[in-house]
Order: sequence, then C-alpha cells, then structure tokens
Amino acid sequence: MNAELPPVAPDVVAAAVESLTARLRKKLDAAIESYAALPVTTADGVLRIRCGEDAEVALTPGPSGVVADAGQAVCSCLLAPRCLHRAAVLGACPVADADAAAEPAPAPAADADGAGTPESTGAAEPGEPAEPAAPAAPAGPTPAQVAAASGLWAAAAAVLAAGVPAAGAVPQAELLRAAHTARLAGLHRAEAAALRVVRGLRGARARYDGHRLADLVESVGELLLTTGLLAAADPDPALVGTARRSYRPGGGLRVYGVCREPVIAATGYGGVVTHLVSDDGRWFSVADVKPGGPARARGAATAPVALGSGTVDHAQLSRGGLLISGATLSPDGRLGSGKGVRATPVAGLSWTSGPLAALFARPPAEAVAARLAGPAGTDPERAEQSARELIGCDVVLVGAAGDQLLARALTPGRPDDEGLLIRLTPANGHPDLAHTANFRRLASRPGLRLRVLGRLDPDRAATLRPLAVGPVPDTEATLRLPAEWQGHADLGYDRIQGAHFPPPEVLPPAGGLEAVPPDPLAQAPLWRLRRLVEVAVSGGRRAVAEPARDGDLGGGGAALRRSGFRAAADLSAALTAEADRRTRDVFGRTGEADPDRYARAWLAAAVYLAGTERALVQATWEQREVGV
Repeated sequence: MNAELPPVAPDVVAAAVESLTARLRKKLDAAIESYAALPVTTADGVLRIRCGEDAEVALTPGPSGVVADAGQAVCSCLLAPRCLHRAAVLGACPVADADAAAEPAPAPAADADGAGTPESTGAAEPGEPAEPAAPAAPAGPTPAQVAAASGLWAAAAAVLAAGVPAAGAVPQAELLRAAHTARLAGLHRAEAAALRVVRGLRGARARYDGHRLADLVESVGELLLTTGLLAAADPDPALVGTARRSYRPGGGLRVYGVCREPVIAATGYGGVVTHLVSDDGRWFSVADVKPGGPARARGAATAPVALGSGTVDHAQLSRGGLLISGATLSPDGRLGSGKGVRATPVAGLSWTSGPLAALFARPPAEAVAARLAGPAGTDPERAEQSARELIGCDVVLVGAAGDQLLARALTPGRPDDEGLLIRLTPANGHPDLAHTANFRRLASRPGLRLRVLGRLDPDRAATLRPLAVGPVPDTEATLRLPAEWQGHADLGYDRIQGAHFPPPEVLPPAGGLEAVPPDPLAQAPLWRLRRLVEVAVSGGRRAVAEPARDGDLGGGGAALRRSGFRAAADLSAALTAEADRRTRDVFGRTGEADPDRYARAWLAAAVYLAGTERALVQATWEQREVGV
C-alpha cells in the first residue's frame, strides 16, 4: 500500500480485479508490489502514476478525498479499463471505509439548551398527538441479509483456508465484493469486519511495523462469528450493526480537559486526541489527525483546536475547559466544528476536584469489571465505547519488568503492600514520543505515589496503558510538577525531569514484591491453542494440518489435558483433524477440502480461546492476595 495514494471504495477495487483475465490475475500481486513503490505526481487534484512507457494511471478523488467511482480511475493503455495497470494501482491504494465516499450531512440546528427540530429530537409537531411506539420484537435478518451473510462467510472461509501467504489481491477482492454486497443488504457490522480483515491481510503481507497478528486473528474471528450467526438467521439486532451517522445536535455543553493522546498510525496519519469530561461525567474528545505521521503527531500537540473560535490549542484545552453552545456530536463522542458551534474558553479543573476527581474515586477492579462485562467478541461498538472511557487510579510503584512498571493500587484503610498488582505499559513506544523516556525515569523511583489515568489492555493480565500521570493528594512521596502543567503530565508529550521527583529520603521503601510475579495469562498452557489459532491465519490450512500427522508427538494436547483444559485439547484436536481432512472421488483422486467445516472448527477454537482468556484477565483484576 502507498500512503500517498487516495483511499478507494471497496467495490471499485473488487470490480477492477474481477475484470481481469485469469492470466493477468496471476500477475496482480507482483504488479501491486511494484506499483506501490512508484512516485506519485499531483496536479489540479489529479494523482498520476507512470506504470510504463505507454501506461499512466490517473486517479481523481471526489470531494471526500476518496475514489468512489470506477470513472475516477483511468489508465491510458489500450486494454483499459480492464488492464493490469489500473487494477494494480487501485490495489496499492488504502481501502476506504464504506461511508467515507459520502459527504457528511449537516447536523440540524440546535439551540443552546439542546432543543432541535422535531425531526432531530423525535418530538411531535404542535397540535399533533404523540403516539407511543411499543418496542417491536426482533424480527431477525431478512432473506437478502441471510444470503449476503452466507456469501461473506464463504469468502472469509476461503481466506482463512488460504492463510496470509496465499490471500493475495484476488481473494481480497472477493472479500471486498462480498463486503459490498453486505453493505447493500444493510449488514454494517459484517462489512466493517471484512474491511478490517482486508487491511490486516495487507499489513501482514507487507510486514508493516504496526501490524499485529493478534489483531488480524481477532478481525477474522469477528467476521466469521457475525456472518455465521446472521447466516443462521440469528435475530440479535447487534449482529446487523448501525451505519455511521453524521454529527447530531448536542446543545450546550461544559467540558473540562483531561489529557492529550498522540496518534501515530501505520497508514501515515498522525495527530492528537484531547480527552474531555463534562459536568455529568460523560466522555468527549476533540481529534486532529491528518496525513503526516510522527512529525505531525508532535506538531499537533500545540495546534489550535478546530472548535468554535479556534483561540485555544490542544495543550491549553487539555488543562482548561470550554463552554460550548450549539455543539454537534458524533456517535463516538467526538465534538464537531460546524458553522453553528460556538466555544468559549473557561477555567479548567484539577484532577482533585469535580468530575475529574470522580475518575479516581472508583476502585480500579470495579471500573475494569464494567469494561469487561459480557463475553469476548460482543458488539464492537460497545467495545469501542469502553476503550474511550479511561480508567483512573492511585498507585505506588514497586518495581520494573522489561518495559513494564509494576505498581500496587492504593486503597484507603489497607497497607500499600496488599493492594492489587497492576502492570503499567507505555501507550506508544515510538521513539519520537515521550512515553518510553518517562517510563524509564519513573522506573528509577520505587515507592513513588502516582495518580494514573490510562486505557485498559483487555488482552493482558491486570494491565493499564497510562496516558497521563499526576501527584497523589496529601502525600510528600509523589510528583512535584510545574505550575503551568496544572496538576498532570501527558506522558506522550510532557517529559518528566529529575526536578519533578521528591527527594530520595522522602520515598518510603516499596515492599510487598520480592520477585516479579508470573503472568497467569502468559503462563497458562492455553498458549498452545493460541499458537494453533494464529498459525491457521498466518500459514493457512496446510500449516495447521501438520500436528495431525505426527500424532501429537509434541505433547500439546496432553499438556492441555493435564492442566485441566480438556475443552481446549478437544478443540485443538478437532481443528488439526479437520485441517488434514481430504475427500476422494470415485477414482480415488484427492478432492478439494471443505473450507466451511474447517472455518467452523477454527471459529469454535477461537471463540473458546477468547472467552477463556477474557476470564483469566478478569481474574487478575480481582486478585487481592499479597505477592500474586
């Protein structure tokens, strides 16, 4: 993928690949890799890529910046539009979100008290009787949605059987075409999952630095689980999902800055997100993320906030507040900057007063329990909402292990060495950011009391990824930050210095941790099933079939059974057996393996693994024993 190229709608890419002959399809992956490295020239809004002496591909994005129509991608060769040059260039472009091609509709006007039009609020016109609507029972997916889900399941099962090495442009195009069909049928959740799988496959094949195999495995599992249930006509409306909605009226708001979070994406985007909290404890954010990578992430830290008058920058907003009239809100809590929005700077709050102090009043175990409620792999919209709501707690540092800080939660009325053990991990390890350097300095001060605000890591044992830290009230053994920082340090931007720490004699000994305790999740023999599930995605069906041919000589199944994970052992054996299953015709010739049965066996193992690991993570947050 070339980050200089514009995003392309999924159906445009799929149509270009489908128009190729079988001979050209065999050359497509190599052509994409070659054309992705070619220079891009831009003039009058048209991007041009020279693919040879007689071939030049011109891309003309629409107002949204997305190539959303086949006519916006033109090649000068004689075979166009059914040519390899055009399909390869489109394959080298990022995959756009399905709704990115459409311009957002303006939000309805709203008064300062939040009153909007009858259409926006759902109120009846004056003089019109209001008719209370009884909640209708879920009717389940329509026949068209069931058919679309079945097609998307088949495409995903084929990609799973192929694995990353064989899931090139052609299988990806089939998945994109099925995703477009799902979009037309209104299956928004399944379509979004399919696009994440395609992006993950591209990242894995190109070996992007930001690619994580675990993320791709999760996306494949989400896609198969959603489409499998929809194809079985499951009536749960959460499986259908909701389309991306435009900004809606939010009325009048008073928000206070909490912290800033730098953003560096593998696709070349960079910027900052400033997190805010309202008087009633609701979370909001203001984002400034655009192409530019790490350099833009650094510069955006003090860039003006595109909200209202624009007289406040992100550094000031993270420690100040805004009184907003005519606010517009996205479904995920982002504040819009429409023409009717007016924002007036107001004094901020410290972390020890008002709604910000309430962030640290709740025990961390209780806050995490609310985030992890429900089984793994449930509605992704709810998971995203939980990820946006940060968790605050007071801790005492007790040591370091690799890039992690080990800390114990401070609980009133209990000794420090009996608090819940929490692992703190840098939210971003990029060298251009201050996270890692700040962690090194904090690691040299065991016994230091800290007020931590961060994001839960749901895949690790009792782990937070701090975005900001501050001093703990009513103690000398804590940070002494400059007055202009107003009580907290943004770990991605502010650099903690030696002068910000208390004198060494003030720090009490950090007891209660003689050795680094084992990670229950990492030490559990479930890693054997995890490896098999990941190998299935990274290597394909053939890689999974190998253990079935050695009769469990490695003892993986026996180790799982000895540890009490009998279900994991059975699922592992079933998956490897299904991967090695072959059919034969009447002449004894080996036939094509059934991708449907194999996908179901893999999905059963993946769902069990996700649920069991989630339970183990929950148990680590509930642990109260000393030294565990």
